[in-house]
Amino acid sequence: MQTRENEVVASVHQILDQVRRVIVGKDEVLLWVLAALLAKGHILLEDVPGVGKTTMALSFARALDLEYGRIQFTPDVLPSDVTGYSVPDGTGNMVYRPGGILCNLFLADELNRATSRTQSALLEAMEEGQVTVDGVSHPLPRPFAVIATQNPTGAAGTQLLPDSQIDRFALRIRLGYPAPRDEAAMIKTRQGVNPLETVRSVLTRQKFLTLQETVEATFLSDSVIDYIVALCDATRKQEFFARGASPRGTLSVAAMSKSIAQLRGRDFVVPGDVKEVFIPTLAHRMILTGRAETQGKTAEQVLKSILDVTPAPRLR
Repeated sequence: MQTRENEVVASVHQILDQVRRVIVGKDEVLLWVLAALLAKGHILLEDVPGVGKTTMALSFARALDLEYGRIQFTPDVLPSDVTGYSVPDGTGNMVYRPGGILCNLFLADELNRATSRTQSALLEAMEEGQVTVDGVSHPLPRPFAVIATQNPTGAAGTQLLPDSQIDRFALRIRLGYPAPRDEAAMIKTRQGVNPLETVRSVLTRQKFLTLQETVEATFLSDSVIDYIVALCDATRKQEFFARGASPRGTLSVAAMSKSIAQLRGRDFVVPGDVKEVFIPTLAHRMILTGRAETQGKTAEQVLKSILDVTPAPRLR
């Protein structure tokens, strides 16, 4: 009989086989995105326009049979476009009209072009899985995840996302330009056919929820928990960081460690899993001091130094 952890690995292969029909040569990025989705995390894709961020999100939605919603964020998008609004029904009662975020996989396209007020409309949904309109809370469908894209800071019409929002993303990922061979393959696969139309659903939503529950149940020993806490606490004492990891960041490291462990075919977390996810999970949340910036330090470099000096536990 196939074990539950092997079911996760088998399902991952099925999902990635579908997404690779559209996104070529980005296997590592696709694996990280899927790991975050399995950990019930949200993903921030930061890159120049045209590298396939939106297409990748839609490919995952199709492969996982998820209801897909998308809003192209511009300065004139209102919070009610995201959360929904209430309208009178003609009898004196107010009826809720769902916004774009009432779906399983919500693509917030070019989120950093929206106003701060509109960006904040996502905060409750990303943290609590619900939206509140006129004092009434409306739960979001399960599973639920946000994949947000943003153009690099400094591009026309962009602004920095607030720290409170950045902290709600499990990962920040960059797709990057494809290698010449992969770009040529991309052209060939689009001769007379849209490869997105060939992506089929390989899991039901309920099956994906079961996989998420399996990941959540992955065993964390006390020694590994202490290791995660020690690493995150060290970010708060690091002279090159103006502010260290939040408790939400600590929980995210734990959740991503569980997901990576399951992708490696284990139902328990080892220190190597924590080391693998520590930098990708926390780098985008860190704010460098002026001294760090003048010395040319990056958040990734400082986090790497923390990994190097923090002793990992030995599992028996």
